[in-house]
Amino acid sequence: MITPHNIFRHEIIGLNVEITESSHDGLVGIKGKVVDETRNTIRVEVRGGRETLIAKDNAIFQFLTPDGEKVEIDGKILVSRPEDRIKKKFRKI
Repeated sequence: MITPHNIFRHEIIGLNVEITESSHDGLVGIKGKVVDETRNTIRVEVRGGRETLIAKDNAIFQFLTPDGEKVEIDGKILVSRPEDRIKKKFRKI
């Protein structure tokens, strides 16, 4: 079960996301569904089926859990391969 405390240890593909802060002003406010994830990027499907590629280390993401809770995560925490991030042990964040 995905909670605000363990979201970074779960698969984020399929979750709704919004970019709340970014070093690139054009990315702030993008909302959509995560459709793919690599080591350094997240691909978000926005309205109309268009996809946007966002660098993880330059943004702060706000994810919506399946329970409807909003969780804000600095993308620097997410920088790693998804399969490695799920296995990684984190200190309290």
